[in-house]
Amino acid sequence: MIVPGNILGVMGGGQLGRMFALAARRMGYRIHVFDPTPGGPAGQAADLEMNTDYADEEALAGFARGVSAVTFEFENIPARSLEALARVRPVHPHPEVLLTCQHREREKTFLSRKGYPLAPFAVVDSAASLREGLRQTGVPAVLKTAAFGYDGKGQTRVSATDSPEAIWHTFGADRAVLEAWIEHDREISVICAGSPERGYTCFPAAENIHTRHILDVSILPARAEPDVLAEAAAIARSIAGELRLTGLVAVEFFLPPGGRLLVNELAPRPHNSGHATLEACVTSQFEQQVRTLCGIPTGSPRLLCPAVMVNLLGDLWGDGEPDWSPVLREPAAKLHLYGKEQARPGRKMGHVTVLDPDAETAVTKAFALRRELGIG
Repeated sequence: MIVPGNILGVMGGGQLGRMFALAARRMGYRIHVFDPTPGGPAGQAADLEMNTDYADEEALAGFARGVSAVTFEFENIPARSLEALARVRPVHPHPEVLLTCQHREREKTFLSRKGYPLAPFAVVDSAASLREGLRQTGVPAVLKTAAFGYDGKGQTRVSATDSPEAIWHTFGADRAVLEAWIEHDREISVICAGSPERGYTCFPAAENIHTRHILDVSILPARAEPDVLAEAAAIARSIAGELRLTGLVAVEFFLPPGGRLLVNELAPRPHNSGHATLEACVTSQFEQQVRTLCGIPTGSPRLLCPAVMVNLLGDLWGDGEPDWSPVLREPAAKLHLYGKEQARPGRKMGHVTVLDPDAETAVTKAFALRRELGIG
């Protein structure tokens, strides 16, 4: 067990690293951040920030020697960098987990081989294989880059009238995953935390609403039948066990008409849909990340109060700093800003969480605040 007072390392300097750092500091840990770009959200909350390339093995070794254990806050870190760190200090989740989850082809292959419910998919590497893949998935379908995709980046929808040759020519990737387009009632996600030795515990499922492929609103708990929610948690725990995970994994699901869950994607880290756990649960997803990294038993994920999280994207800064008065005068709203200096369309700049003992009232209040802030 790594006790408070020790130094924890975070690979990546974004907002997930920032919220991990704040949770760890509250528990008495110190934080070192490794990120190529200085002054990011995580670095602002750290005791030390090392700014150099993720491939710099000498810098990685020095970083590892200065901490007791290392975690990461996003997937687009070379697995080789984590492997270099793991030669010096414990790294959780294990680099092999990152290697599986950061690459759609490997992730889909892993899930398929283990028998988890998935939408039909095909791996494609040419216009000819795309044409053949469309025979397997049907149309419409979604073509996704095999690597380095998130928030809708590296994705394009393929319709019956599209030419596979033209789509592949403009797609700009050597390898991709083609997935059947799934009509669904809603999307939900379950965040699971733990280790093979201590077992796994799940937060209540969140219901997620996306706009332009970016998470817009998360409703906690999800509005779905109890048996569906229980099945989603069971699948998430099973996936964590199959990965031999120490840490967190977020499992995203489609819920098509008829209620049969389909696994969409995995994220081996805290997840945007789990931000409401900061106020809504006994233990937040970020404290769970600290606990699993340090070998401490997981805390209770019990829901204290229904909550709705609204993402704040850079589009909101189009005319300068937004007017936060609608949020600040709402007693049940919590404003989180990530400290990013430059706002860009689609960039996650912060979030607002609205709590209410009545779940539907929380939804109503959150959407009203969203409108007052000018979110379209």
